[in-house]
Amino acid sequence: MNKDFDVLDKVIGRIPDFPKPGVLFYDITGILRHPEAFKYAIDRMVEIYREKPVDAVAAIESRGFIFAAPFAERMGIPLILIRKKGKLPGKTYSCAYSLEYAEAEIEVHVTDVIAGQRVLLVDDLIATGGTLVAAKNLMEQGNATVTDVFGVIGLPFLQYEKKLAPLTITTLVNYNSESTHSDA
Repeated sequence: MNKDFDVLDKVIGRIPDFPKPGVLFYDITGILRHPEAFKYAIDRMVEIYREKPVDAVAAIESRGFIFAAPFAERMGIPLILIRKKGKLPGKTYSCAYSLEYAEAEIEVHVTDVIAGQRVLLVDDLIATGGTLVAAKNLMEQGNATVTDVFGVIGLPFLQYEKKLAPLTITTLVNYNSESTHSDA
C-alpha cells in the first residue's frame, strides 16, 4: 500500500447515486474535516512540485481552489481561478465542454493568464478529464503552457489519461472502480 492512500482513503467519503443515479461521488470534505489529512495533501503537493518549473497554479472551481490556494501561497506563485461561466466580472477566455452527465462552460480572466507561463492545473478529483482539457484550452488561449495536472483523487478506470496525454498527471489516491469499498 502507498502512504498517500493510507492517509487519505480513510477520510474520503463515498456517496452513491450523486449527482445522479448510478454515479458514485468521492467526497473530499472528509480531508477538510481532518486537518492532519489536509496538511498531508498540501505537503505532498509541495514535495512533488517543489523542484518542477511551475510559474502559476490554475484551480478548477470550486474544490480545486481548496488545494491550490495553500499550495500557491507556500510556493510563492500566482493562483489562477477557473470559474463557471458568468462568475468572473472582467474580460475572459471561455471554453465549453461535456461532463460525464451534463454540459458546462468555464472561464478565466484574460489578465490572469500570462503568455509563456508554465501552469499546473489542480482539481480535487480527476474523472474523465473533460474539465481539465477545457482548463488547458483556457491557458492555451492566453499562450500559457500547462505542464502538469494534479488531483487529490484519480479515477483511472474512466481513462482520463487518454484525454490528458501527453501531460504529466499526478494523483494521491486512485480508485479503480466505482465501489463504496476502498481499493488497496
